[in-house]
Amino acid sequence: MVVWVVGDAVVDGSETGSSFYQALYFIKSGWLLHDTMIYEKNSSSFPASPNGKRYSQMFEYMFVFSNGAPPKSVNLICDKPNNWAGHTPWGKKTYRHRDGSLLEKDKQQPPVPKFSPRGNIWKYNTGYLQSTKDKVAYNHPATMPEKLAVDLVRSFSNKGDVVLDPFCGAGTTLKAAKVLGRDFIGIDISEEYIDICVERLRNTEVQEDLFDENRTES
Repeated sequence: MVVWVVGDAVVDGSETGSSFYQALYFIKSGWLLHDTMIYEKNSSSFPASPNGKRYSQMFEYMFVFSNGAPPKSVNLICDKPNNWAGHTPWGKKTYRHRDGSLLEKDKQQPPVPKFSPRGNIWKYNTGYLQSTKDKVAYNHPATMPEKLAVDLVRSFSNKGDVVLDPFCGAGTTLKAAKVLGRDFIGIDISEEYIDICVERLRNTEVQEDLFDENRTES
């Protein structure tokens, strides 16, 4: 699987559309677009002004590609609380076909769980000491929130899998992989950034309590 996190720049008054070009290129190359997700930020590096031309840019795309259907490793994070937890829905479960016809299942619906899988728009706090507590990471100009990296690695890999980040930057994805008990490979063109990765990884411990991929969170 590939998770491609990308935001568009504005050049000569127009957004580049790089995210869409890249997503379509993956598809053209034979990958399946498994999910289109949104990484929402709590603040913007370039907030809009009342006299501006665009609204504040608050998100990036996260395209999830798979080279097989269904994907081998998916662990949905169940942290969306249900107001009707413990109650059994009335009636039978129904599905609507694309042609509009209704299919009714004979099996009685189970009680509503305490938590259900989250949606595909994920929001995180960003900024100094918000994305990470590792001060050395901010020597990189674009630090990914650690929680985002942990959630992605946890969702689309299993313990013992190999996580590859070919543009590893400050090493956030590598740190998430180590914390979750994955093997990892990081590549970056900058020797300075590799030094940051090494320093962060030296100070990172594996967290056994995160190995249960199906656990719920409040």
